[in-house]
Amino acid sequence: MKLNVIVGTLLWSNLALAQQPDLVKYVNTLQGTNSSFELTRGNTYPTTALPFGMNTWTPQTGKNGDGWKYQYTKKKIRGFQQAHQCSSWTNDYAVFSFMPIIGKLTVNEDDRATGFSHANETARPDYYKVKLDNGITTEMAPTERGAHLRFSFPKKEASYLVLDGYTKMSLVKIIPEERKIIGYVNNGHYKTANFRNYFVAVFDKPFVAYGTWENRKNTVQATAANAEGEGVGAYIQFKAGEQVQVKVASSYISTEQAELNLQRELGAFKNLDDTRKAAAAVWNKYLSRVLVEDTSEVNKATFYSCFFRASLFSRQFFEYDKNGQPYYYSPYDGKIYYGYMYTDTGFWDTFRAQFPLNTILHPTMHGRYMQALLAAKEQCGWLPAWSFPGEGGSMIGNHAISLLTDAWVKGIRTFDPEKALAAYLYEATNKGPWGPANGRHGWKEYYQLGYVPYPEYGEATAKTLEYAYDDFCGYQLANEVKAPFYAGIFAKQMYNYRNVFDSTTGFMRGRNSKGQWLADFDPTEWGGPYTEGCAWHWVWSVFHDVQGLINLLGGEQHFTAKLDSVFTRPNTFKVGTYGRPIHEMTEMAMANMGQYAHGNQPIQHMIYLYNYAGEPWKAQYHAREVMRRLYNATEDGYPGDEDQGQTSSWYVLSALGFYSVCPGTDQYVLGSPLFQKVTITLENGKQLTIKANGNSGENVYIQQATLNGVPYTKNYITHADILNGGVWEFTMGNNPNTARGISHTDKPFSLSAIKQ
Repeated sequence: MKLNVIVGTLLWSNLALAQQPDLVKYVNTLQGTNSSFELTRGNTYPTTALPFGMNTWTPQTGKNGDGWKYQYTKKKIRGFQQAHQCSSWTNDYAVFSFMPIIGKLTVNEDDRATGFSHANETARPDYYKVKLDNGITTEMAPTERGAHLRFSFPKKEASYLVLDGYTKMSLVKIIPEERKIIGYVNNGHYKTANFRNYFVAVFDKPFVAYGTWENRKNTVQATAANAEGEGVGAYIQFKAGEQVQVKVASSYISTEQAELNLQRELGAFKNLDDTRKAAAAVWNKYLSRVLVEDTSEVNKATFYSCFFRASLFSRQFFEYDKNGQPYYYSPYDGKIYYGYMYTDTGFWDTFRAQFPLNTILHPTMHGRYMQALLAAKEQCGWLPAWSFPGEGGSMIGNHAISLLTDAWVKGIRTFDPEKALAAYLYEATNKGPWGPANGRHGWKEYYQLGYVPYPEYGEATAKTLEYAYDDFCGYQLANEVKAPFYAGIFAKQMYNYRNVFDSTTGFMRGRNSKGQWLADFDPTEWGGPYTEGCAWHWVWSVFHDVQGLINLLGGEQHFTAKLDSVFTRPNTFKVGTYGRPIHEMTEMAMANMGQYAHGNQPIQHMIYLYNYAGEPWKAQYHAREVMRRLYNATEDGYPGDEDQGQTSSWYVLSALGFYSVCPGTDQYVLGSPLFQKVTITLENGKQLTIKANGNSGENVYIQQATLNGVPYTKNYITHADILNGGVWEFTMGNNPNTARGISHTDKPFSLSAIKQ
């Protein structure tokens, strides 16, 4: 059975018996939680979950409905909730929470909030524990579709547990003779009319008293066993000073399926400690797929904390029926289908590194995901762009084609490429009803003019650049499967990036429908024709034709000089059309690396472009600098939004020594391996060992390399070379080897031919 499909207790018995290194100890799930609207250090919450699990669990410091559900600086906890949130900016869906109370029953979320200290908090993937200031201890351990919780109340204190139905419609039914609560919640965005998250909670101690309540006016109905309405919840009283355990699971299909999920995933565990041990075994086996051997415990903590975050999204949105067959409630049309479905990701972020990482480690899961993309198209009429759990169309671009093409060129061929191409052509020639990335803004002008005009369309230059890359992916897939009709269409458009390049300034610029450049140009001005950035960030967004960009910028020396300038320019900005500093601007200034804004996606690949222009040692230096300066395993662990595993996946890939500059090709571009030795265990049973002899914080430059004993001068590695396994060995030093990796044959893929 493949590691990427972890089906509750079906695998846990074997996993628990396996002797694995204790890697969970390195993961700090508080990484990146010191975030706010004004400044992001990750925008994460302390997630207790299994890899790609349908549900996660977390303590809640923010008010119901607040996207900042847990902030490190807050002093009180108001609940312990089931969560699915992939971004603070999108809030959450399908949420309900528990909160233990002592003394007097208190349901109001502000009044019941209780103080805590981080000194009394343990935050790991397999286990969360906190002792509140009033003496109550709460513990949580995860399964894929549920969790095991334990509440230890102080002796002689009246002991209550409050279930909060969160922000929209909910139902609760208390069954005291079975020590059980069942119900549903339906809060969230981008969901169908009949969307419900059905939950079942089974307790190990009897109820002394119970009732229902609602969180609009905080009225309580003592002894009531049933209620349905907006914000409806329940409360239970236990014997004073009791220690109570609850097994809880949920389903998007039915209460009966929630019961089945609970029995399958939690039925075999007598107590929370058993569930925790099983979860730790899952994570240790999972994390050991990338086994790091190095003297730096700090770097290992950062790596495994990032690897954890890279392993949460996209989430499973499928369940297993009584016969063990996968099926799911569709968040797109509200119907039930057999097969696999995934959700909770925005492709604008994750096509860059998170999904390419999955093609290496989880090809079976990735193949199922490609099937789910086309199933979503059939169910809602559009390929997904931002699923949460249905389609939101947020951000820009049509990057589902990037995922599909990347899978195909890497040998993951679980889908019909003709259907994929037809679906993409529809995306590229229409505008859908949801958000900028549902279809294309300005698709007619893009086709007729060769670019999206500004100010006729917001973020037009950024959209042009990403459409051109997506069109390359469409062309690439069409070429691979010999579909000349589609190849001919996309071949005409994949060079459209040239049409927004202004040779007089050396930047990609806004251009109106008459062909005129936007006046009063300042490359440090954010917004307008750009998405969450400025001209310094967007000039590099030609993933598929870096050589073409080199040509536009006047050749390799001018190109690398401009790359250098990103780091030497002042870290200043103009707010532009945003009208005020947004957190991405603040984070760029704080990073103090010039105009390099690693806290957001558009420029994250830029460091690796030195490999295309004869100066690969600069990519080695800057990759290590970003890892050293901008990442750590603490609450301040990220330089901006973590974004559904993307910023973490950048670190994971970069620490291995390479990065996915152009998904849709089979190449990963070389950087500088962070560790002395890493062993990647692949799904096919082979292993790739990456050894960096003499590696250290100073020895960041590659002196020489071999792959399976053969000298290796290329500035990239292919997907096939990774899957074939073996030993990729480097000799590291503290001075650049300027003679290595500089021939034309060493350069990564570009559409344009290299000028001799």
